[in-house]
Amino acid sequence: MAARDITSRQLPLQWPAQPAQRREDFLAAPGNAAALALIDAFPRWPGKVVSLVGPEGAGKSHLAAIFAARAGARVVAAADLDRAGVPALLATGALVVEDLDAAPFEEAALFHLLNLAREQGAFLLMTTRTPPAQLALATADLASRLRAVPVFEIAPADDGLLAALLLKLFADRQVSVDEATVSYLLLRIPRAVAGAQKVVEAIDRAALAAHRPVTRALAAQVLKAHPELAAQEDEGDDGSPDDEDDGAEDAPQTGRAPV
Repeated sequence: MAARDITSRQLPLQWPAQPAQRREDFLAAPGNAAALALIDAFPRWPGKVVSLVGPEGAGKSHLAAIFAARAGARVVAAADLDRAGVPALLATGALVVEDLDAAPFEEAALFHLLNLAREQGAFLLMTTRTPPAQLALATADLASRLRAVPVFEIAPADDGLLAALLLKLFADRQVSVDEATVSYLLLRIPRAVAGAQKVVEAIDRAALAAHRPVTRALAAQVLKAHPELAAQEDEGDDGSPDDEDDGAEDAPQTGRAPV
């Protein structure tokens, strides 16, 4: 009976500092095919300055990290750009500028960066949720330069990609999970890699703490206990004992897949 109250016995949630960002960890899908092809084609790019555009959690930073590892590029947030520091940022011949639209940035610094990158033949990859041409800028010359930057868009994760991601994340932890659990989570978790990682980690830790397999009912209890992990309030299912697989959950199992 104590096994049913998994949330009170659960260990404190401690998220990993960074998600895995290697090339083999990136899940290809139609919505990110063009952007992934760009990264894989490096250094044979259509231009040395490019922009990855997509919603939060679509994989922009993951692709940028792959590029940075291959190109020896430094990574800087747009908000941290300053004109005096631009030459040092380009010292390796490649640079990633993250989150152009996340916060105000020094327009003179970005304009100088674009000019210097062109002069030096350096590679520059920028990430943003909004196409650079749509940014509200005070510097007309900067706006003109950004309109000329090739854009590679990434679409939000669809159900197929998110389901594959969940299966991979659980499999990485040697956890078996059924279709009902995956389908349940698809309707309730953020459509982003980082959000899926946090949900999977929380469910796995709860399963280990309570010696229960990972099931739909367990997933429901975790999301109820930690609503910040869900995309929205889940009022339709609270993981109560009438779930169809709940009867098997009192058994002292871990839900680990055979290894």
